[in-house]
Amino acid sequence: MHSHHHDNLSFTCALITGGGGGIGKALAEYLISQNKKVLLAGRTESKLASTAQEIGAAGYYVLDTGKTDSIPDFIRKVTSDHPELDCLVNNAGVQRSLKIVEMEPSDFLSKADQEIDINIRGPMHLTLGLLPHFKTKEFATIINISSVLGYIPFSVINPVYNGTKAWLHFWSMNLRTQLAQAGLGERIRVVEIAPPTVATDLHREREDPDDNKKERNPDALSVEEFVEE
Repeated sequence: MHSHHHDNLSFTCALITGGGGGIGKALAEYLISQNKKVLLAGRTESKLASTAQEIGAAGYYVLDTGKTDSIPDFIRKVTSDHPELDCLVNNAGVQRSLKIVEMEPSDFLSKADQEIDINIRGPMHLTLGLLPHFKTKEFATIINISSVLGYIPFSVINPVYNGTKAWLHFWSMNLRTQLAQAGLGERIRVVEIAPPTVATDLHREREDPDDNKKERNPDALSVEEFVEE
């Protein structure tokens, strides 16, 4: 039996979005090292398959979190395949350089809308979709990966990304409070992780996609350093 006090790792099976690489993969490896069962979700099947095999994940699912219409079917499938699922890690995210004045408004808006779908609607739809399942558990955990940019938007070139991470931060706070007010605070824990600059391929669409790697940005943490912390 769990004691009433439980830590952030008192779950048995975690679903990690954006699990094929970057922070998602690193978190998956860490959780597996802590004897957790891990399921990966992401957009690229080949990457998911090779990552799942490499790190020993319990399974993977092709899911574009920005296509929220697909989420109810996905939740039915994942909870039926893995009824033990008791942790959601909302890690999938996209960060785009968007120049408000220089870009064509239609081009800006189509990229911005997609970013909002992936970074905001995805985590919200997944959380609400999994809540009924999580309410049946003794304990469940929702982990939202935000960013320091959600607090201080110093990366001016990412005006939409910064706002989506601010949204995720405030959503996490209000979700935690509403669960507590409903008497579920002890049973469904909400954890927010706000990474600093971490060397991943988040910047793959930038002119210099490696501007966040260690050798280019001495303040960047390697993925290993971040997870260690």
